[in-house]
Amino acid sequence: MAGPDFETRIKALQATMHTIEQVLEPDRMRAEIADLGEQVAAPDLWDDQANAQRVTGRLSTLQGELDRYANLKQRLDDVEMLIEMAREEGDDESLADSEKELDRIAKAVEALEVRTLLSGEYDAREALVTIRSGAGGVDAADFAEMLMRMYTRWAERNKYPVEVFDTSFAEEAGIKSATFAVHAPYAYGTLSVEAGTHRLVRISPFDNQGRRQTSFAAVEVVPVLEQTDEIDVPEEEVRVDVYRSSGPGGQSVNTTDSAVRLTHLPTGLVVSCQNEKSQLQNKASAMVILKAKLLALKKAEEAAHLKELKGDVAASWGDQMRSYVLNPYQMVKDLRTNYESGNPQAVLDGEIDDFIEAGIRWRRGADKADQN
Repeated sequence: MAGPDFETRIKALQATMHTIEQVLEPDRMRAEIADLGEQVAAPDLWDDQANAQRVTGRLSTLQGELDRYANLKQRLDDVEMLIEMAREEGDDESLADSEKELDRIAKAVEALEVRTLLSGEYDAREALVTIRSGAGGVDAADFAEMLMRMYTRWAERNKYPVEVFDTSFAEEAGIKSATFAVHAPYAYGTLSVEAGTHRLVRISPFDNQGRRQTSFAAVEVVPVLEQTDEIDVPEEEVRVDVYRSSGPGGQSVNTTDSAVRLTHLPTGLVVSCQNEKSQLQNKASAMVILKAKLLALKKAEEAAHLKELKGDVAASWGDQMRSYVLNPYQMVKDLRTNYESGNPQAVLDGEIDDFIEAGIRWRRGADKADQN
């Protein structure tokens, strides 16, 4: 690599880091960390468990973000010094190592830059993801299960814990629906761009004549609520049904009526949970999901009202958002951002970071356009 190219790349990365610094405001973060540290040290912190969890969670998130920023800034300074020393000594091997490190830094800086775009009210929250099969019969149910695997594999790659609340298996193959949580800071802001209708085109493995089949699945993403969120759900507005948990093909995995289904009568929203052995635990988990979806519904109605006032009749950006084509060619394409990959198997195995990044950047551009 020619010498001047190092300078160009480093200056570009330093400029991006400066932009990130303006968004993150490290001095403000350090002041908040110090204040939270004093709260954590207070002997009566855990007298209020909800507040203690909020304080410790916020402290952990802030410290992690600050460490990530500081580490990247230090790595960039170190590689700049290493390049200068390698040139002075004519050390081509060190220059080659520096180039590789610069590539790694560039990728990390880009990821951090995307994180700074997540500034929505609930973006920092954990995420509740619901996947439902749509049109396409058994192929759609199989596709829904493929999407669930894609997101859980993505979470595994990023070392994010996943908690499955409910899975409704289809009769022949796949799933009718599934709801699971991704427990990680900014999981909602990150995965919210995955919401919408996904389409699969392939030779159906369930068609004896080997015909091409198009099937659909819907992905819904809502933020996990905190105890401070104001969502009141009166008991008389919720119908509670209990039933036995079951696995694929109706195989019983529980001998008691521990699974719980909640129906919110005013809206018709239905949620269920069967991951716990206790009916009370399942009811509590189902209520968490219901409240999260009610909050998301409220926010969606408010957003729709604002768009109506603005005269915006464009369809929601989340609809028909991505196509996965396995036949007659291999392609995954996001219909909003036009980002595409020629390796559907890798995408379905959880390699979706580039799609998510493109979606976050696209959404930020759409939000700015709406504000004008």
